Amino acid sequence: MPDVSSTKQDSTGANRESASEQQPPSDSQVTSSTAAADYRIRCPRLPLAVYREIAAHLRQIDGVNAGLLPQSSQTFDYLTSQVGGLWISYQYSPHQLAQQQVERVLAYYGDRFGSWEVV
Repeated sequence: MPDVSSTKQDSTGANRESASEQQPPSDSQVTSSTAAADYRIRCPRLPLAVYREIAAHLRQIDGVNAGLLPQSSQTFDYLTSQVGGLWISYQYSPHQLAQQQVERVLAYYGDRFGSWEVV
């Protein structure tokens, strides 16, 4: 699967990944000879900063890519999140270690901020 992440240089000249510019993989990108998982989830009261933290945490897992979905609401509500949700994509592996790690990360944040919903 092609890498959809992008990098930018910060003020120190170091490259950093830009989560806000990442796009979820298209259907053609996740359809390949190896099975892939593609999820779109949200937690209604999750702050933007925590969404970014979760995406960064998930991208540290080998074979996992994650990013933010754009907000789709037409009205502004300060108490709800400023993003539409989180997309997660990864290749299935025989031992499914990545899936277990993703589930643990999501469970950790779900326990603190509320249950996840499928988008």
